[in-house]
Amino acid sequence: VQLQASGGGLVQAGGSLRLSCEASGRTLRTNAKGWFRQAPGKEREFVAAISPIGRSTDYADSVKGRFTISRDNAKNMVYLQMNSLKPEDTAVYYCAAESTSYRGLHYIPTEYDYWGQGTLVTVSS
Repeated sequence: VQLQASGGGLVQAGGSLRLSCEASGRTLRTNAKGWFRQAPGKEREFVAAISPIGRSTDYADSVKGRFTISRDNAKNMVYLQMNSLKPEDTAVYYCAAESTSYRGLHYIPTEYDYWGQGTLVTVSS
């Protein structure tokens, strides 16, 4: 399984970006997916997670109300819409997926088995 993340870039504070992540090699329709981020000198942290059909989602407190995770299982895609971006959102963003069928949303990186290569988001003040 390969995950390919895209959509990062440079944006001014208050702006928006939409990240995309395409899975190939296996359909992941019954698997939870998530987004994490890692800023320079910091550990990778949870951003958002979504259940297989999108019925359940959850977010880090720092992004609630600004970010929205969604998925399109027909296309094997997961998205992260990021609005009202802040300089502290600057990080490399990673998409991730679990290899097992859905067993609840998870918030730590070790719960996820497949990872994208990361896409850099830079928010200028």
